[in-house]
Amino acid sequence: MTGNRWTTTAMRMVAALTVLGITVTAVGPVPAVAAADGLAGAQRQRLDWHTCQRGSADAAGAELDRAGATCTELTVPLDYARPDGRTITLALSRLRATDTAHRLGVLLLNTGGPGAPGMSDVLPIRQWLGDVGARFDLIGLDPRFVGRSTPLDCGWSTGTWTRSAGPDRATFDRLTAFERDLAARCARRHADLLPHINTRNTARDIDLLRAVLGEQKLSYLGYSYGTYLGAVYTQMFPARADRFVLDSAVDPASYGARVLREAGPANEVALRDWADWVARHHDRYGLGGTGQEVLAVVDGILAAATRRPIEVGGYEVDRQSVPYLLLNRLSDDRDETQADLAETVQVLRRAVVSGSATPTASLADTLSFLFTGAQSATGSVQAAILCGDVPVRRDPGDYWRDVRQHRTSEPRFGELTRAINPCAFWPAQPRERPTVVQNAVPTLIVQSTGDTRTIYRHGQAMHRALTGSRLITLRDARIHGVFGNYGNTCVDDAVVAYLADGQLPARDLDCVGHTSQ
Repeated sequence: MTGNRWTTTAMRMVAALTVLGITVTAVGPVPAVAAADGLAGAQRQRLDWHTCQRGSADAAGAELDRAGATCTELTVPLDYARPDGRTITLALSRLRATDTAHRLGVLLLNTGGPGAPGMSDVLPIRQWLGDVGARFDLIGLDPRFVGRSTPLDCGWSTGTWTRSAGPDRATFDRLTAFERDLAARCARRHADLLPHINTRNTARDIDLLRAVLGEQKLSYLGYSYGTYLGAVYTQMFPARADRFVLDSAVDPASYGARVLREAGPANEVALRDWADWVARHHDRYGLGGTGQEVLAVVDGILAAATRRPIEVGGYEVDRQSVPYLLLNRLSDDRDETQADLAETVQVLRRAVVSGSATPTASLADTLSFLFTGAQSATGSVQAAILCGDVPVRRDPGDYWRDVRQHRTSEPRFGELTRAINPCAFWPAQPRERPTVVQNAVPTLIVQSTGDTRTIYRHGQAMHRALTGSRLITLRDARIHGVFGNYGNTCVDDAVVAYLADGQLPARDLDCVGHTSQ
């Protein structure tokens, strides 16, 4: 991941997902809870706004303070079925409107994950919004159990469960044991919390925040998983939704722990596109003068990692990790990210030839994320949300058969995107049935045709589910997270215009991306 803080964090969070799959009926669901039931006291709470920095080492808090933001904590029920029971706290930031004469209300932000911290998102997004940003109070929220909110950490030895199934049944069985252990760690540490970590409760948290802020409605800008959260909010609280933008949308009917299951082909195409880009820069990277030669280098690395792990920066990178390193950089077709993946492949090839290699700074960061527990909380919360939202098949054999059936059509990524995940062993079934999104709340959806995370078909499916929506298609572009982040004037102008006047385009729009050189 390259670029600003939002791109680095949110794109890694999305890359850490496994894949989407079968939605089955939850066992023993509890009744849905209306957000207003028993919440009168919580809605009357007064927020104590204060400076954001926590100690001299808190660079993110200091940056918020310099920008004029303030921070606070919201108290919410752990269990909305028992609103007078145990509570947790949510941390949030606010960058207030400066054009108060033309104030448009609150714009809440969510850049995905699930589980990405959101407090610092107000800073880049205020810039992306231009003049209209000054008309909103921008709210950056750390959702329940994320970031500075009441924490959850299962004590994992990794920041993500995402691994490849590998080349054979033995490697798949090792992965199965790994995922089983991750689930068991969460069960041992947080069995009391897991039933209450889900998107519907996050939507309830957002609506409680809206009420505490004294707003009749709220506007929303969500990316990736944040599009699913936004869609669930429109389903649960349609009368409270004002101007909603959903960028790089998830198919709400396919959402779940296997949300990348259908993304293998898109990543195979993206890898070929990247290989062609690298071939055009052979003088710089030396990985091959044609796309096929570059792909042969990649396949050679995969073969070498199958025989024995590759030593990079003190880490042992095996066949079950290499596909993640590749997929991790394929969600952005801009030169900086293409170059970053090329440098990663250079390092891996050097390690194969020489026995070991020193990683680039960005590769070192990703390896730490994969192989240490420094960001255990990131993966823990992400798993808890996904496993708490939608049940998955629990028979490991189902996943193994799926991987085997797609080896030919998805030779490099099917074993990653279709692999087993900790939800197959999760101790708690979802307490509520998955939300069926089908409403006419006016919404603006943005999707690139080359998206490798939430593939273009997902954006089309969200468009069909939200019958009052308009879809902006960015063609000839491979990017996950378009508005503001990608710099496409056609998309950016349309989103800003909608947020400014609340009027959706008269029809769906097509914009055109750039072509990498």
